[in-house]
Amino acid sequence: METGLAGKGVLVTGGAGGIGSACVRAFAAEGARVAIHYRTSRDRAEELAREAGGVALQADLTVEDEVGSLFEAAERELGGIEVCAAVAGFWPREDEPVWRLPLERWEETLRTNLTATFLTARAFLGLVERSGHGSLVLVGSTAGRFGEAGHADYAAAKAAIQVGLLLSLKNEIVRIAPRGRVNAVAPGWTYSPMTRGELDPDFVSRLSRTMALRKVAQAEDVARAVVVLASDELSGHVTGQLVTVAGGMEGRTVHADA
Repeated sequence: METGLAGKGVLVTGGAGGIGSACVRAFAAEGARVAIHYRTSRDRAEELAREAGGVALQADLTVEDEVGSLFEAAERELGGIEVCAAVAGFWPREDEPVWRLPLERWEETLRTNLTATFLTARAFLGLVERSGHGSLVLVGSTAGRFGEAGHADYAAAKAAIQVGLLLSLKNEIVRIAPRGRVNAVAPGWTYSPMTRGELDPDFVSRLSRTMALRKVAQAEDVARAVVVLASDELSGHVTGQLVTVAGGMEGRTVHADA
C-alpha cells in the first residue's frame, strides 16, 4: 500500500535504539530521507545511517539549545522535515516504589522522557509553522495507560506525553497547518536494548497473563504503527489518537495460568 512517504524528510529521535532503529529502517523502506538522532550511540547511529542512506546527528534532548541545533541540522541535511517520530526515552531499571523513590530519579526520568519530548515537539512545530504541514508521532508506553509498580516516575512521564501533551498538540498544530496531525503509539513490553536482561521466559509468562496475544512485541511491530500514523495517505484523517501496540494488553488478568 502506498504510504506517500517517499522523498519526505523524517527525523527519528532515539534512532539508534531498538524501536528507533526499527522506525528508521521502516521509513527508509518507504523511500523517506531519514535523520537518525542519537545521544551517545554514535557508532550504531552512523552504521544505521550508512545502511538507510540517511544522516546521523547527535544531541542531548534535555538541553534546549541542542534540540534547536538538531532540527536545524536535520532540516539542512534533508532539505526539510515533514515527519518527526519522537521515539527517544529512558526506562530506569531499578524497581523503586514511591515511598523510596528519590526526587533526583523522579526529576531525571521526567526530564529524559517528558521534557525531551516537549522540546522535540516544540522544535518540530516551529518548522511546521513555516512550512504549513507536518506529522508528529509521539512514543509513549502502556505504563502510561495502566501504571507500572516500581516505576511511577516513568508511568507519569509517559501518561503526560500520550494524554495531556498529545491532546493539546493535536489542537494546536492545526493553527499553523490545517492538515497537520499529531498521534502517539504506546508500546507494551518490546524486545529492545532497553529491556535486555529483563525478559526471561518466566517473566514473559507472568506478564503475558494480561495479554490476548501472548507474546512480547518486536521493535518492528511498533515501527509499523509509527509509519502508518506518520503517513498522510494511510491515516490522513486520524489525529489525537493513541495506538497501543501490546498484544491486547489489559489492566486485568486474561489467562489464569502463571
